[in-house]
Formats: sequence, C-alpha cells, structure tokens
Amino acid sequence: MKILLVLALIISGFAGPVSAAGKHTVTYDKYSVMVDGERVLLQAAEFHYFRLPSPDLWRDILEKEKAAGFNGISVYFSWAFHSPAPGQYDFTGVRDVDRLLRIAAEVGLYVIARPGPYINAETTGGGFPGWLKTVPGRARSSAPGYTAAYHEWLARINPIIARHQVTRGGSVLLYNVENEYAVNTDAAYMQDLQDTARADGIDVPITTNNCCDAGSWSSTWGSGLGAVQIPGVDDYPQSFDCGNAATVWGPWGAGVTEKVRDDAPVFAAEYQAGAIDLNNAGYDACRDLTGVQYTKYFQKGNMILSGATAFNYYMGFGGTNWGWLAQPNDVYTSYDYGAAISEDRQLTDKYFEYKRQGYFLRAVPQFTRTDAVVAPAAPGLETAARSNPDTRTSFVLVRNSGVTPVTSTIDLAGYPLPLRLPGHDAKILLTDFAFGGQELAASSSELLTTATLAGRDVGIFYGTDGTPGTTVLSYSSRPAVKVLDGQVRAGYDGGRLRLDYTHGGLARVLISGGGRRPLLLLLGTDETTASFWRYDTAGGPVLVHGTDLLRSAAVAHGTAALRADTAAAGSIEVFAGARSVTVNGRLVPTRTSPSGSLVGNLPGPRTVALPALSGWRQRTEAPEAQPGFDDSRWTAADRTTSLSPFQPLTQPVLFSDEYGFHTGSVWYRGRFTATGAETTVDLNAITGKRGNYLVWLNGRYLGAAAGGVEADSEPPANPAPGPGSFVVPAGLLEPGSPAVLSVLVQNMGHNDDWTADDNRFRQPRGLVGARIGTADIDWRIQGTARIDPIRGGLNNGGLYGERAGWSLPGFADGRWPAASKTVAAGVAWLRDDFRVDLPAGQDTSVALRFDGAVPAGYRAILYLNGWNVGQYGAEIGPQTDFVLPAGVLHQNGTNTLAVAVIAARPSTVTTPHLVVAGSQWGGVRVRDVPAPDRRDHAGS
Repeated sequence: MKILLVLALIISGFAGPVSAAGKHTVTYDKYSVMVDGERVLLQAAEFHYFRLPSPDLWRDILEKEKAAGFNGISVYFSWAFHSPAPGQYDFTGVRDVDRLLRIAAEVGLYVIARPGPYINAETTGGGFPGWLKTVPGRARSSAPGYTAAYHEWLARINPIIARHQVTRGGSVLLYNVENEYAVNTDAAYMQDLQDTARADGIDVPITTNNCCDAGSWSSTWGSGLGAVQIPGVDDYPQSFDCGNAATVWGPWGAGVTEKVRDDAPVFAAEYQAGAIDLNNAGYDACRDLTGVQYTKYFQKGNMILSGATAFNYYMGFGGTNWGWLAQPNDVYTSYDYGAAISEDRQLTDKYFEYKRQGYFLRAVPQFTRTDAVVAPAAPGLETAARSNPDTRTSFVLVRNSGVTPVTSTIDLAGYPLPLRLPGHDAKILLTDFAFGGQELAASSSELLTTATLAGRDVGIFYGTDGTPGTTVLSYSSRPAVKVLDGQVRAGYDGGRLRLDYTHGGLARVLISGGGRRPLLLLLGTDETTASFWRYDTAGGPVLVHGTDLLRSAAVAHGTAALRADTAAAGSIEVFAGARSVTVNGRLVPTRTSPSGSLVGNLPGPRTVALPALSGWRQRTEAPEAQPGFDDSRWTAADRTTSLSPFQPLTQPVLFSDEYGFHTGSVWYRGRFTATGAETTVDLNAITGKRGNYLVWLNGRYLGAAAGGVEADSEPPANPAPGPGSFVVPAGLLEPGSPAVLSVLVQNMGHNDDWTADDNRFRQPRGLVGARIGTADIDWRIQGTARIDPIRGGLNNGGLYGERAGWSLPGFADGRWPAASKTVAAGVAWLRDDFRVDLPAGQDTSVALRFDGAVPAGYRAILYLNGWNVGQYGAEIGPQTDFVLPAGVLHQNGTNTLAVAVIAARPSTVTTPHLVVAGSQWGGVRVRDVPAPDRRDHAGS
C-alpha cells in the first residue's frame, strides 16, 4: 500500500502564472520577463497539438505539464496542418487552436506561440504546406511569391494568437518568429515577420530561436533590421545517437545557453529534452540518452552557468505523426521523442526529475534576478554559483562530470558540509534563503518546495538515497526539535540549528520555538519526492504525497477537493488545512492519526479486458494496374517545367506536387504504343526516405524499388535517385499494340527547409524519370481525393481503397471473404470491427501491437475509424506499437480497424492485437472524436 499525504495549505506562494481575466503588461530586462512588474521564471515544455488528434486529451497533457512544475508550454502552429490548398484554412475540430489556448489559460500555463511560418519540428515540409512547393520565390526569404503566401497564413493565425495574449487576459506570453534561421541572412524577411505580427495585434515581446551554435541568422542578431526583442538559443548537447546512450555524454557541447544581448534575459528557446531516433534504436533508447542523469547534469548546469530565466524543453510530450505528418528522412509514425511524457501519455522517470526542478524554481523567486559569483570549492567536483543582489540568496551548482561517485565536502555559510554525488549527477544548493517565517543558512540537500499551513511552515528537501545530508537553520534562541519519523541528529550553536541525516525514505522533523514560526521539515529522497505534488488554489496551495498525479485541487468550507490519478490502491493523509477530503468527486472516509492528520484510502484502476481482433475480412485492390481501367477523369501529367531545383530526368514533368497531390500514395498510368523491342522499364522516383514504388505493365506485376532521396542541400544532385529497372516479359508487348504502364508511388512526406535554400524543401516527390525504350508516353496521375474536411488533407493518400472509403467505418464489407494468411504482391485491405467498453472514471491508454518479424517489402497503413494512425513496416522504422488515442478510439462503442497492405512481393499477413499501454483511476473526460463514415462521403 502506498502512503498518500495531502497537505492543504492556506497561504499562497506558488500561484498559477495566468490570470483568468483582466489585462496585463509584459516587459523584460536583462534578468527576466515581467508581468505587471513581477518577475517570471518561465519554464515551458514543448507541445504539438497537431500530433494529438483528440482535443480533449490536450487538457490531459497540459494538466500533466502543470503538475510537473512547468508554468508554460511552447506551441508550434503548423501551416501545413491548417491549409490543404491556397486560400483554404481550417481552425475547427482537431485544428481548433483557439480551444487549445483557452485550455492553456484554464490550466494556468503561459504559452510561447510559434507560428513560423517555418517551424521544422520534423514534420512534413517543416510545417510548409505541400502547395507552397509550386509557389514562385525562394521560401524563407523576402521573395514576393513566398511573402504573399506567408502573409495569407499569418493573417489567419495571428488574430487567434493576439486575442489570447497575456496583455488581453490570455495565456500567450511570448511570440516566436521563424525557427532556427541561422543558415540565412535575410534581415528584411525577419523584420517583415515582426512588422506583420505587430500589425495583426501582437504586442507581447517577440523572440526567435537560433540553433545549436550554428551562428547568427543575421549580422544584426543583437540589434538593427530584423533583430527581435528577446533572442533565444537552442541547445542539444546530447546529440541524437540513441543507440549508444551508455557511451554518449555531451558530444555536442556543454549545453550552456549563451547570452545574446545585455538588455534581454537569457532564453533557452529549445533545450534538449529528448531526441529523434536517427538510429532506429527505438524511443526508449532516446529516453535513456536524455534520461534522469542527463536532465540533472546538463539542465541544472545550464540554469547556473547561463543564468537563464526562460526555458523551453523540447519535447515535453512528443505525440504521433499520424497521417502523413512526418518529415520522412528523420522520423517515422511515433514522435515519442523520448520525452518525459511518453507517446501513450504515461509519466516516465525523467518526468519526475523535471518536476523536482520545476517545483524548486517555483519555490525560489530569488532566482529570477541573479549574478554570477565565486563558488565555494568541493574537491573532486565542479562548482559554480549565482547570487541574488537584493536578498543575497545564493545558488550553488555542484556537479560530478565523471561516471563514478565522488565523496567530498563543501563550505556553505561557514559549515563544511559532507557531499556524495553519483556519476553524472548535479545538485543546486541554497544559502541565505528565506521562506515563510524561516531562514535557511545552508543545506546539502536540495529543496523541492516550501509552504505555510495553519500557522506552520513546511519545507521539503531531498537527496540521493543513502547519501549524507545536512541542513542549517538560523534561530535567535535554541528551538525544540522533535523527530517524528526517521533518524535525524540535531545540534544548536551560535544561533544555528544543524540537522544531520542520511537520505532514505521520508524523515519528518517538527521544530518549534527559537523565535520563529513552527516548521515541519520533510527530508526525503529522489524516489519519495517523486510522489509529492503541489497545486495552488484560491484558498491556498495544496501538497499531495503518494498519488501518481495531482491534476487540480480546491479548498473550500473545510474540504480539500482533489482530482488525482492512481495506478494502484493506496492511502491518503491530510494535514491541517482541511477537515475532509474528496478525490475525483468521491468522499474519502478518514480517521485521525496520532499527529492530528486525516488518513484514508483510495482505489486503483479496474482491470481492463480488451477484445481479440479475430474477425478480419480481406480484399485485394489496385484496379489501376489493369490495362482496361478507366483513367479518363484523372489529371493529365503534361507539364514541361517545374520550380524544383532538381529537374526531371525525362519529359514530361511527373512530380506529384505539380498536379496538386502532396500526400501519401500516388498512381501513374502511362499509355504508349509498343514496338515489341522493349526490354526494360527504367524508372526513377523520389519518395523521401522509407518510401517505395510498385510497377505493372499491361496488368503484369514487374516488381518494386526503393524510392530515392536527394542531397540535403546544394547540388550536384543525385543523378539517378530511386532507380528501378524492370525486365519486360517476353511476349507481353506486341508491335503496334497499345500498352499501359501503371506505377504506384508511396510518397512518405516532404523534406524540411532547414537550410533555407530551397534545395531540401523543393525536392520533388513521385516519378522523376520514366523510359520504355524510345516510346513516347502519355501520362495521367491520381492522388488523394481531399473529400474529408474532418480528418484533413494529411490523413489520406491516393490508394483506390482510400478514395473508395475502404478505410472508413460504415463501409459495406460484409461480402468480403475472411482474411487469408498471405497477400500477393500489390495492395490488399483488411478490416475488422471490434467493441471496447473501458471502465468509466479511469484513463486507459490502448495501442495496437505487431508481434514477430515483418517481411521485407511489406508495409501497412493503419486506420482506426478512418483516422490514419500509423505506418508499419521493416523499411519504415522499428515501431511495433501504435497508440490509439482515446477519442479516436471510441472507448465505449464499436470501432473499425482497416489496414492497407502494400506488398512488394507475396507475403505473410501480419495482423496486430490490442494492448493496454497504461491505466489509472482518474483522468479527464474524453469524448469521441468525429469519425465520418462511408455514408458521409457517398457519391464521392
């Protein structure tokens, strides 16, 4: 049984950062951002709403970030996600960013708004819509065509952001233009972005983020044309070498954010909090690479060494590249990122380290104004320090850069205090710190938080299990010390009370007298403090110990009303500020403990039973491969020029973007008159990494080839990307007879534009060359139908089944035969309906899991209730579990699962099964996300 401690506090000191109503002023100086003249220490976590297509779950993630001590989120707004075509914009449903910003304000989180127009984010096109590839003028520059396009975007998104600014009673504290623009020098472009924002009503400070010691985006980085008010810097010290976490330690630098300008605070605009999985090692390996020790060593180090007072950690929650959101060269379906909150919304070990650091920063407002000072030495360890010039509170960093533990001492406030630090560990220690009615002289334990309740102060300190700890407090006379739990030695001399102990479990010490308010000290470990939670209410803050999450609290009429999550049954203990407790609306029976607290019990989640997926039905498709297929309504592919810097190898231009098809599968049909002398079909295709293409001639399957990629930046281009040479079977083509070549290209998404030179972004997709002897080929092309405004333009490609509604619920598949164990080369669909009834009042995360090895050349596109929730295949990535977001998954009803299998060769069918990824009593209310069925698209 777990012990659950709730301390209902009556004096605020940890108030939420956002007012629900009223206007405010936002200013800044060299130390920090200020709201109404009060300094703000901004600690934000990156969150991408477009990677979580269930708006009710946005609140779940934001509440979890708030519970971890974050007081802000950073949000990219993806142009591509909102605009399927020029002049078309959607801000409803899963794209309702007005709702997102309202939730942020309700939860109590500031927002760093990042509308680009370029965002990168490992998303398709770096956030640029596919249609922008055919707009004249270099992207990320002052070119007129691009300027007109991004003005169109900003005219839609800026007014939404503007009405949610802190200056208007909302949540947006900072506005970030562009993204990692260090590679270009168009100051006029940067200036226009800011001028446009101001004209659209943006009046909070404007920022930008320079990347990774890559140099300035402009010679006027600090001042002049294009300079922003608060420059930010990105730091990714741990690289993306996820497969080698055991040996990697800071290969990309010390991770200390540079100060760019003397009149602005240091802003860590993106500080590494995870990694993309470049090695296909899996995101658990990325979480190991950027785990607890990394989070302690680098992030605490950056706080003290840089003096930053504004942080954005990338990512707080990664999410899912559902549909065709992924930029294919770096990521696959999962964008878990090794983040503190996993893709399936579970809290990981490093979440609790972020919470420890976040609570500390909220508890020490003195940190918002510090200068570097000489640090006391600790032999064998690195030290650095900062001090507040007004209060003289000092913050002393102690780090162990080695891999083995170090035992040392450090002189704090005239006391030689013992230290023992594990390898790759760090502490921030305090001296001369006032809280409540207390004066902390020094401590070798780290502070979690402080508060005052019922006339008594509370301080929570912690350290690594088994290490020594000392805390020294100032008193005018000897106080009375009572050790309630644990082993703590006390000594008083010269106005100082010294407490010595070994960190382990949770020691409780009650101190009274000595000329000060009574003090309850709770002395714990990393592990015990992981289950402490804090929430600020109108009636004062609340502390909770023991639950797996505290979402919110309210104290009124003697009752502490909590919303909390539990993964197992446990007990609850309430101190002083309340006479009764409710949790998730349930009154908790309590008893009085010897210490005067109230003790009760909480339930855990109920067992979840998931159905077997055993009713699979199967049908083969790809009528487009047959010579008699009617393609008369397809788009003629007859263009001879393209804006792409990579020109076609043959004519006409067959790049799919030129014809308005930007996502997923694209079909080509080429008609020609055979001579009988044709021996091979020679093709080239660019699909982005992980793509492929399949080829038929007169209905005969010829084979498949991997799609190619181009060089990331400057030419020379790959002279023969994605080559495929296919033998023409003898006798298949008769001299003088008509013939049809059919090609299915699986485009995986668009390159980013990180280099801002068009060579990455404008790389074509689809066929780039096609030869069949000397034949002249008349081409037609077909792609996504764009008939689904709810799921949007990035959900579907151009497979026959996608266009015909085979991915949708409500499709009449009753006459489909039962699924076989194999599929032929080509395209086949499998469908199954299943019902789930998840227990009410709990949060259960469900995933699809594939077991066993996946055959080479086998890829599957997964649709849940018509929503494209992922792509599975050996060439795509290591992912075998695919999260089914609550809401997209109907938690109490019938669901339809459809799988489009694209097989390069005859293959064994691989079908998934359902698994529980995590379950807790509690959670948030989640409604079904709209899922239009086949009847809604009838006649399309």
